[in-house]
Amino acid sequence: SSMMDVQNQYCVSRPIYSIRADVQLTFYRCSTKRVWNIVKMYFPVLGWLPIYQIKQWLPGDIVAGITTGMVCALQGLAYSLLVNVAPVYGLYAAFFPILTYFILGTSRHLSVGPFPVTCLMVGAVVLTLAPDSNFMQPGNTTGVNGTTVMVLNAAARDTQRLAIAMSMTVLIGVFQVAMGVVQLGFLVRYLSDPLVGGFTTAAALQVVVSQLKIIFNVPVGNYNGILSLFYTIGDVFKNIKQTNLVDLVAAVLTIIVVMVVKEINAKFQKTLPVPIPIEVFVTIIDAGVSYALNLSGHYGADVSLFSSIAGSSFSTGVVSYAIAISVAKVYAAKHELTVDGNQELLAFGISNIFCGAFSGFVATTALSRTAIQESTGGKTQVAGLISALMVFIVIMALGPLLQPLQKSVLGGIVVANLKGMFMQVLDIPILWRKNKTDCFIWVFTCISCIVLGLDIGLLTGLVFELATVVIRTQFPSCASLGNAPSTDIYKNMKDYKAITEIPGIKVFKCTAPIYFANIEYLKDQIKHKVGFDAVRVFKKRNKALKKIHRLIKKGKLKFTEPLGVDNEAFEREQDPELVKEFEQDMKGGTSPNTEVEVQVDWTSVLPVNVNVPKVNIHSLVMDFSAVSFLDVMAAKSLKLILKEFLRIGVSVYIAGCDDEIIMKLEAMGFFDEVVNRGMLFLSVHDAILYIKMETSDNLDDPMADKVGGTDNDNIRHSHLKKKP
Repeated sequence: SSMMDVQNQYCVSRPIYSIRADVQLTFYRCSTKRVWNIVKMYFPVLGWLPIYQIKQWLPGDIVAGITTGMVCALQGLAYSLLVNVAPVYGLYAAFFPILTYFILGTSRHLSVGPFPVTCLMVGAVVLTLAPDSNFMQPGNTTGVNGTTVMVLNAAARDTQRLAIAMSMTVLIGVFQVAMGVVQLGFLVRYLSDPLVGGFTTAAALQVVVSQLKIIFNVPVGNYNGILSLFYTIGDVFKNIKQTNLVDLVAAVLTIIVVMVVKEINAKFQKTLPVPIPIEVFVTIIDAGVSYALNLSGHYGADVSLFSSIAGSSFSTGVVSYAIAISVAKVYAAKHELTVDGNQELLAFGISNIFCGAFSGFVATTALSRTAIQESTGGKTQVAGLISALMVFIVIMALGPLLQPLQKSVLGGIVVANLKGMFMQVLDIPILWRKNKTDCFIWVFTCISCIVLGLDIGLLTGLVFELATVVIRTQFPSCASLGNAPSTDIYKNMKDYKAITEIPGIKVFKCTAPIYFANIEYLKDQIKHKVGFDAVRVFKKRNKALKKIHRLIKKGKLKFTEPLGVDNEAFEREQDPELVKEFEQDMKGGTSPNTEVEVQVDWTSVLPVNVNVPKVNIHSLVMDFSAVSFLDVMAAKSLKLILKEFLRIGVSVYIAGCDDEIIMKLEAMGFFDEVVNRGMLFLSVHDAILYIKMETSDNLDDPMADKVGGTDNDNIRHSHLKKKP
């Protein structure tokens, strides 16, 4: 209300500040406490295990560990199909990474183990390097025409596929450790939520299609890369008549039962003590005849494969880390804990190397598993350790029972666990309403991953995402600011009604970093906002001056009194081409500048027929409060822009410039005799008050009266210093 406006006055009285920063450097000393903190940083278990509250935390960790362990074991078995290795190696992948993450991980709630997206990315490489066609050998039988029938050497194929999966897992671990050592955890920030949403939804579709051949039990070619999804679907429908009805019925029943029970778990989450482990029941019911499980057959990672799988390993490593860190941060925020991104890279990297060495495959986390571990009372990674114990029991005791399990049932379990990923499609209309750019990123990434494959699709989506950022900075919003009367508030003229432009002063604001890609756009925006082109004004004025000199030389023009602006600015820095042209015109004569001091009022009617653009400002203030950085090219071009205005008599000031940018400008040699540090002001209002005091003794702004006091003739430039 107007009463409140009158009562709540914001009054400031201070000197006008220019900017000068003295930076103090901080040095750290080495101490025992600091060394211990570094040790705890690399081994986070030393931070929480000594303060473990057995009575409060252990019961919840035991319940969560047992529940999660059963789910983890069964998901490990099922996701082994995506990697194209035997199911038992899925159990290894669900067991070994938990042991190392317990010691090295910073998240207390993460359930470490296989995840369908990363398993599928590894599986795609496995299929590419070890397709069935590479392991066909002559059989004992002959065909109709007497030709030898080729049969598949399944044992050799499976051995090679396991070696590739193990090698890729180790290499993923090496990449993750290397990224952690050089502190590259920030790279995952480029994978935004819309990008990951589109990617995982496309991956879910890829997973479903990859399981169709197992659910229908039909022969399908090994495809990878562009349009591979559609080729696979084509093969499934082409061979649909060969479907094994027993496998199909088992898979469909599995999907229906698992999804129905999962809905019951979700609906009665608060009343059920623990979620019903339906996958375990389905698996045990389906398991038939058992036979001994040979645990002694371990294979080593094949280093010779590293060169052929490096690119895929890197992208899979980044994706697995991105999924894990995003889930970890959700639960860390919920429980007011912290997660160290670089330490997580080290933890997952070492876990993957360890897992790969023991015949497992790539580990990350799954939101569904982590949700179960947290919702059933898990407080620390002790729950993870207990879940690993459950997986170990499955490996040792139940392994023989699970060995003959129908692959179609495992395929059904895989598909039934993808509901959450497919539900992400509902994010599209929400994103469209909130931010259309994010919506485009989601849809583009999803389509790219479906059409081009997961690795190339993810890279394409990432490039598209970064392109949207570049485009937004390449064409930043620029504004002319006006002043709210009797205040130090400056706002965009387009957005506010009660804002007025100060006569003779143009305040220009850029709301983006200034760099090589947007400096030309910035030049155009400055021309548009000030209403004239400083270079064109300069050239036209020089042309007019040249004609005036000719008239004076011929005696056709005389001055009764000097007019307006001194030409000294033009003498100092002229366009080389114009100077050359001028010298040619004056060849043989004495320079008119030595004969007469020409002063021209550019606002009046000129005695020569030259259309000189009108300059209706005497000062330009550039608000750099929203500029985060400048590069060398931008600094060079900006300096040129400032000089273009200065040489036509328009004073230029830079306001709100960050200390770091000022230091960078100094390092780049931005300041000289013409463009000097006197142009810098702490705020737009400081610059405006200085301009008013320079151009007039009569100050209209009441704040300026207070600041200026009785010392208007001697403006004080106070210097700001940072605290030591």
